[in-house]
Amino acid sequence: MDRLIRKIRPYLLAWLRRSRSVSLVRRFSYKDIKRATDGFYRIIYSNSHGAAYRARFQDGEIALVKEVRDSNKGNDFFLKEVQLLGQLHHRHLLALKGFSIGHKRLLVFDNIENGSLKEHLNDPLKTPLNWQTRLQIAIGVAAALEYLLLFSNPPIYHVSIKASNIMLDENYIAKISDVSLLNSVGDYVTMPHSSNSEDCMDHTCGNLTFQLGVLILELITGQSSEKGSTDLIQWIQGSRFRNSIQKMIDPDLGNSYDSKELKNLLAVARLCIKSGDKPNFSIPQIFRYLQKKAENTFN
Repeated sequence: MDRLIRKIRPYLLAWLRRSRSVSLVRRFSYKDIKRATDGFYRIIYSNSHGAAYRARFQDGEIALVKEVRDSNKGNDFFLKEVQLLGQLHHRHLLALKGFSIGHKRLLVFDNIENGSLKEHLNDPLKTPLNWQTRLQIAIGVAAALEYLLLFSNPPIYHVSIKASNIMLDENYIAKISDVSLLNSVGDYVTMPHSSNSEDCMDHTCGNLTFQLGVLILELITGQSSEKGSTDLIQWIQGSRFRNSIQKMIDPDLGNSYDSKELKNLLAVARLCIKSGDKPNFSIPQIFRYLQKKAENTFN
């Protein structure tokens, strides 16, 4: 009997650790989530990883609900992801509020009162975002990426930076909504974890630098580069893009921006997009640059 206990003890301890961690995250009723999303019809966006829905619960609480769509992975994988996502804490990441397992595996995230950035850039009925708000969104996204790359434990496996994945709370604070911490077999993936920003110069960081550059470009132009469109990217990579900047600036910005400052930010976006797999500068360096610009703008 003692031999059997010793044999199963590691598995019991692992199960207890997982159960305690998951128990700290609220488990929502599948029925309540279905009702809050109008039968999963209130879709915000959909991609290969699953769909995201706007939810309004009976107590008036507004949340984002994400479907985790992967038929090859069981509930153990999903619960491990819940456990790990529950450990992330950053002002510019959507906080995990809970989960649900039913006909769909669902993650419930924090308040998204003002919807997605994409809605505000593309929907004429939405209040236009001024220059200061757009600059703060870029800074917030860069800050979250720095945290995920250098300080989160465990490190990230996947993060997607798109206007449709950037949510805005009631104060228009940007929150990244598409983050995963496990690979396809449920293991951690080693990422460059160091206080030295120069360590973050591999393919993954290069891809994130590119995505951040595209997001900055969208904030300036108000145009979308999603759904395979390459017009914006081709424009900023062209040799004559400086001559057409004025035509590309989002008309909704009006006169709320400083022309020199905007051109400097466009130059940053261009460097990010042209950097490829081996960027010449890191996400933390971009974050510090944007912070400095904001200090000069708001003071």
